[in-house]
Amino acid sequence: MTKRVALAFSGGLDTTVCVPLLEEEYGYDEVVGVTVDAGQPAEEFAEAEETAEALDLEHYVVDAKAEFAELCFDSVRANATYQGYPLGTALARPVIAEAILGVAEEHDCDALAHGCTGKGNDQLRFETVWRASDKEVIAPVRELGLTREWEIEYADEKDLPVEGGNEGAWSIDTNLWSRSVEGDDLEDPTYVPPEDIYDWTTTPGAVDGEELVEIGFEMGYPVTLNGEALDPVALIEELNELAGAYGVGRTDMMEDRMLGLKVRENYEHPAATVLLTAHEALEQLVFTKSERDFKQQVDDQWAQQGYKGLVSSPLVDSLEGYLDAGQEKVTGTVTVKLQGGQCRPVARDSEYGVYSESAASFNTETVDGIEQADATGVAKYHGFQERLANQVLAGVKERQETDEEDDEGRS
Repeated sequence: MTKRVALAFSGGLDTTVCVPLLEEEYGYDEVVGVTVDAGQPAEEFAEAEETAEALDLEHYVVDAKAEFAELCFDSVRANATYQGYPLGTALARPVIAEAILGVAEEHDCDALAHGCTGKGNDQLRFETVWRASDKEVIAPVRELGLTREWEIEYADEKDLPVEGGNEGAWSIDTNLWSRSVEGDDLEDPTYVPPEDIYDWTTTPGAVDGEELVEIGFEMGYPVTLNGEALDPVALIEELNELAGAYGVGRTDMMEDRMLGLKVRENYEHPAATVLLTAHEALEQLVFTKSERDFKQQVDDQWAQQGYKGLVSSPLVDSLEGYLDAGQEKVTGTVTVKLQGGQCRPVARDSEYGVYSESAASFNTETVDGIEQADATGVAKYHGFQERLANQVLAGVKERQETDEEDDEGRS
């Protein structure tokens, strides 16, 4: 019986060397390469198709941009960031894994394979999806302990269609929502990155002027850009270009991975920065303080699960239930200003706004029949427990000092 394996295929060094290894080391008769479009540059697909043809590899390309964009907008409702940056690669991996699993099932594959190392997060994000199936999961780079140097030599020996394994100094992952850059000199936390690592964003401050951008939301989902209704993919793409021109959406950070490693990461995420900033600004208008305080916990849990690739977990289902209920009020518009690498909200509007201009104004005497003088009693009670605690503490210390003096006198 013919054994078939579906391989997450990019056409880069790691996945290219996996093709013969799956045949030679794992005994598979046929390898099916699957490339999933989550918003990568066109040249990446050209590379994958060219490499697949040179390898005589059965190859499929799946368009998952719409599914990925919907998940990104789910993350906006949860204000999802991990250690300060919007989730991009983390959210893309489960979408990609599901698409590959679909191809594997359609073409009767016995197993699923990826080219991830044993040091990163992606192996876990792929496999949490795949291990829910009845197919074998294979990770040649991890299981065989491969290094980049070994892969380059192997590719040369086998005359594989890679340019000596040289894919550039940086390791770059791009999708609709974010662009990540790591590796080489960037692994040194003291190294100042050159401007040429960035592609989506201009140097912050290099562009003069400013621009106002209005984002419209319905039930927490972004639906319009400057009054124009756009589907999620188009909205993200247009906003990436618009905000990136002002240098908005850069993050240079030390990130804690799931396996405990701390790594230097550089990210670009213009659209994500704008949409997350605008969404949170609208929540500030329509939520009570209690709702805002509680939702921070929901947001944090959603982001933690999203970072792990566990977006289909029971916990996320429960969190989504809360979001569905609470986000009904997150409908309206937010205007943000793009300037000098910054994105900040400058106006908000919603029929659900928990705000009274007359109540907040210094020019009105009463608030819904409440006189200013009525606050005197509140002011007297405010801090009473803290004042009492300080008095008790002072009394205890005074008695202790007196007792110590008496003991010294007796001695």
